[in-house]
Amino acid sequence: MSLACVELMAGSNCTRVTAFSLTGLADDPGAQTALFLLFLLIYIVTILANLGMLVLIMASPRLHIPMYYFLGNLAFVDLCSSTAIAPKMLADFLSEKKCITYAGCVAQVFIFDLLGVTEGFLLAMMAYDRYVAICHPLLYSVTMSPKCCFQLVTCSYLMGLTNGMGQTIGMLRLSFCSSSIVEHFFCDISPLISLSTSDTTLNQIILRILASLFGVSSGLVVLLSYIAIISTILSIRSAEGKCKAFSTCASHLTVVSIFYGTSIFMYLKASSRDDKHAAVLYTVVTPMLNPLTYSLRNQEVKEALRRLTKMKRYCMLYMYG
Repeated sequence: MSLACVELMAGSNCTRVTAFSLTGLADDPGAQTALFLLFLLIYIVTILANLGMLVLIMASPRLHIPMYYFLGNLAFVDLCSSTAIAPKMLADFLSEKKCITYAGCVAQVFIFDLLGVTEGFLLAMMAYDRYVAICHPLLYSVTMSPKCCFQLVTCSYLMGLTNGMGQTIGMLRLSFCSSSIVEHFFCDISPLISLSTSDTTLNQIILRILASLFGVSSGLVVLLSYIAIISTILSIRSAEGKCKAFSTCASHLTVVSIFYGTSIFMYLKASSRDDKHAAVLYTVVTPMLNPLTYSLRNQEVKEALRRLTKMKRYCMLYMYG
């Protein structure tokens, strides 16, 4: 165990961890350079795509509706979650020692668990929005009022905050006496529980209760919403009506499939290697795919982008004309 990463506790055979060593994604220098370039490109695209989505939603009055209010918050969450993981991962590709301080590790656990649950609930709120729009269109403007949308988004962040605080408090009570090497490329609560030498029964209970409570509840909202949506779409007689109704939720359904698909794979992995692969999809790739999915598959976003581009072109012509 690296002396740089631990500190002896007075009067005890145990060591107090001041930093953790991360194993990262690869040991081969050539592979690390290739992965650095790949993930740097993904991170740049993630930043530009999510910032672009936020700017587009704020600058386009046509997108000032509930669905895009939720999407703007989703873009913000993806931006934050990617930034909490990717920069440190990129730095580790270029570093021989992949150490992270104890405080940095605590911060990663808190932010990752906060934003992960928040994203799940935001997707659930978006599914509910599509349910009201398709199944109860006449009540949509009343049900999805600005006040209601604000409350739903606030609730999503509060659920995430509860999860983040619960997991972080659980981590703070753990002791790490035998090793400080984390078999991961960032600090996640599961490998830290496995690494701990103290009694982790309470941590396992907290992890399972919070994962079940928040994961199942948000997933259930999505599932029930789409059961009702599909039932309503199938009752529409015209093929054109069915196609139009389905197109309004196709982008969201794609994003939900990516989110829950990677989440399920992450928690059903067979080994630490599978854990890392699933985590890459969940923490690095998914935040990039979400805004791209909405920009490529959504006609309203495409139209808003065209209008904004035209407006920018006219402004440029006026300034330099």
